[in-house]
Amino acid sequence: MPPAIETVDLVKEYGELRALQGLSLTVEEGEFFGLLGPNGAGKTTFINTLVGLVRKSGGEARVFGHDVESDYQQARDAIGLAPQEFNVDRFFPIKEVLMHKAGYHGIPDDEAAERADEVLKRVGIYDKRNERFDWLSGGMKRRLLLARALVTDPDLLILDEPTAGVDVQLRHDLWDLVTELNEEGTTILLTTHYIEEAERLCDRVAIMNEGRKVTVATPDELKTRGTDTVSVRLESTPATAGGLNGDLGAYAEAVSTAGDRLEVRVDDGGATAPQLLNDLEAAGHEIVDLEISRTSLEEIFVDLTEREDRSVTRSGTGDGDLEPGDDESIGDGESPARGDSHTEDEATQEGIAQ
Repeated sequence: MPPAIETVDLVKEYGELRALQGLSLTVEEGEFFGLLGPNGAGKTTFINTLVGLVRKSGGEARVFGHDVESDYQQARDAIGLAPQEFNVDRFFPIKEVLMHKAGYHGIPDDEAAERADEVLKRVGIYDKRNERFDWLSGGMKRRLLLARALVTDPDLLILDEPTAGVDVQLRHDLWDLVTELNEEGTTILLTTHYIEEAERLCDRVAIMNEGRKVTVATPDELKTRGTDTVSVRLESTPATAGGLNGDLGAYAEAVSTAGDRLEVRVDDGGATAPQLLNDLEAAGHEIVDLEISRTSLEEIFVDLTEREDRSVTRSGTGDGDLEPGDDESIGDGESPARGDSHTEDEATQEGIAQ
């Protein structure tokens, strides 16, 4: 089977601004794949390109081997999208909303009704099936977006910030549900600002910044790129960090003191701790306690994105700055730019079909 998602040198330009800058990314079938990045990184533009709301300016994008433009119907039928924004028809009971969605994909009415009931039960709002969208709580609205994405039984489920603004209990309920879906064989692409969410759920994560891929790795692999901190409590207050530096080997990347504690940054705390203890004891220090803490995925994410050049690439020049207020609205692709080759009718129809 071809990859669930495959893009090669994918480019999206809004006038002079490049929201996607030659993005090459592969998501294998059956993966739980995370997409991380600050506001304006291009995550939503990337998703909108896959589902046909945005036409690419260059490069290639395929879903299960189907080109997202030339094989649009096959690609779109394979995708279920739970978007970040609420874009639901508010004038129909939510069961009818799901049936309409299924109908856009050629599913007969009887089967659509059965599927609607099934997914509403699965997300836990079946008892609200005859209520309209506006009558639902915020958490129930999030569940409905997921139900709508699932009603076509997609092979690829795209979740764009699915737990934004929800309470802790609902977040954990959604985590359990999407994990179950993935275990059943559904490929999942998740965008999130919650690092804990990506670390808990994802097989691999891609970090994006300014429309570029910074890195792709497992959460565990990413954490090995940080340093560990070995915190040692001494019997007596240590001297200055500068004085202690001479007692330690080259493994100590940085040394600091805080009261009776000595903090040493090293590449591998577990492997280095015995040598550190030996060196301190040899220098006459009496050790009371020791703790090792690893750099969090959040710290590594911040470090990786801050290293990137935060200027925005202009097509043809490769540099330039956004005007105030442009970063989030254009860079993250919240709405197609004027001049996009998608017609207004196409975009409107697809937005309703979502």
